[in-house]
Amino acid sequence: MQRRTFITLVSGAAVAWPLTARAQQPAQMRRIGVIMGMAERDPQGQLNMQALQKGLRERGLNDGQNLRLDARFGADSTENIRLAVANILANSPEVILAQGTSITGVLRQQTQTVPVVFTVVSDPVGSGFVQSFARPGGNLTGFTNFLEPSLAAKWVELLKEIAPSVSRVGILYNPRLAAGGGLYFAQPVETSAVALGVKPVRLPVLTPVDIEQAIDKFAQEPGGGLISPPDATILPHRDLIIVLAARHRLPAVYPYRFFLTSGGLMSYGMDYADVFRRAAEYVDRILKGEKPAELPVQAPTKFELVINLKTAEALGLIVPPTLLARADEVIE
Repeated sequence: MQRRTFITLVSGAAVAWPLTARAQQPAQMRRIGVIMGMAERDPQGQLNMQALQKGLRERGLNDGQNLRLDARFGADSTENIRLAVANILANSPEVILAQGTSITGVLRQQTQTVPVVFTVVSDPVGSGFVQSFARPGGNLTGFTNFLEPSLAAKWVELLKEIAPSVSRVGILYNPRLAAGGGLYFAQPVETSAVALGVKPVRLPVLTPVDIEQAIDKFAQEPGGGLISPPDATILPHRDLIIVLAARHRLPAVYPYRFFLTSGGLMSYGMDYADVFRRAAEYVDRILKGEKPAELPVQAPTKFELVINLKTAEALGLIVPPTLLARADEVIE
């Protein structure tokens, strides 16, 4: 009797133990790779990560609990991008979030199987990342920063409106890494400039030294203004561009609001950090089994006009009341 009782107790424990163990096991740890062009300490880069993490938390994905977030920052050159991509892929992520055209381009070369959600890519179809906005067709999908390049013409119009004396406009871009070799935005800017009687000047740059030399040379002639398209390899050097614009008293238009927090004059573009929060939805849907090929590329629906009155005053510019009335935000 005692022996049978002992066997029964042991058998019962063997049945109950796995149920208890399963109840105590932690949730499945999901693996997400993130590659950012901005430095880790870049204030906007931090906002981007915070927005992404907020979006993930809203969907029950918490870093360190059921999520392992492997992030690489400072991928702002060909060498740094390739190194970051290699490091991320070595950790076998389930999905990768990428910032910008140049990083997405390297990812496309290096993997055709790992799902990629790109953000702030200018021309995903022309760059060969997707077949179409509605049906991406491969392992990449994500979010653009402009619906079409013709919107870039707005930068010239705004520049001429806030600084009527501008007769030359310098267009900064990285010919190696920007969408379309830099021509995606340069061409509509040039068309708009000519229509407004402004001479367009292309300023191809690769390094901070190139940026300084290009702006210094451009500023030697009068009537200059600057446009900085949304090139992810130039974004990390925005403080340098803003300092040089101030030094040479060049009015400039930028693609994002965060240029103005560093002293820029005017910006027209989307809410940059919010796109990372929105991208969390696609990351979550892919982790739940959906395919990037079937998730349509999304474009921004709202663009913000922001003006820095303090910078305008420093440049001796009087902002027209009609322009102020159209601004979504005025920094004083």
